[in-house]
Amino acid sequence: MNLVLFAVGLIKVVFGGLVAALGIWLGLRGLSRILGTHPVEELRQRNVASGLVHGTSLVSLGLLVQHAVQATLDAVDLTVRSPSFQPLEVAKLLGLALAHVGLSLGVGVAVLAVGVLLFDRMTPGIDELSEVRQGNVAAALILCAILLVLALLTAPGLQATLDGLIPFPQLPDGELRAPS
Repeated sequence: MNLVLFAVGLIKVVFGGLVAALGIWLGLRGLSRILGTHPVEELRQRNVASGLVHGTSLVSLGLLVQHAVQATLDAVDLTVRSPSFQPLEVAKLLGLALAHVGLSLGVGVAVLAVGVLLFDRMTPGIDELSEVRQGNVAAALILCAILLVLALLTAPGLQATLDGLIPFPQLPDGELRAPS
């Protein structure tokens, strides 16, 4: 049994769970402000349209942030397996990872906010956000598709932009290790 890898695995689980919780909180809070709704109230009123939009915004945010989490965990794996491993390096790396993930969440929420605002501007004369608040499932489905497309198409750019924040360890020449 390798206790170091076991401990690293536990750190990964906790880190992923914390990022997910923060992402859910930010996603629901940000979209609620834009839509002018409160997700809990919308659920109580059985507003399917609002539920679809809120759920899709969370999936879209997950698509945008998943690389930040994966890059962080890969860097931790490489650091732990490095011949010159120092436990303090993992703590330093996790601190930098919080900045990486925090920026990913912030940019992700901003991208989704822009998507909602673009959706509202696409059809003059119709207040799509009001339609979603009133339970118009057709309007919600279009907004859901816009959010997903935005997330899928902006995630690679976000990944490339933020990868420079993670200090991947230098491996000796000729040595290649795949993250677990």
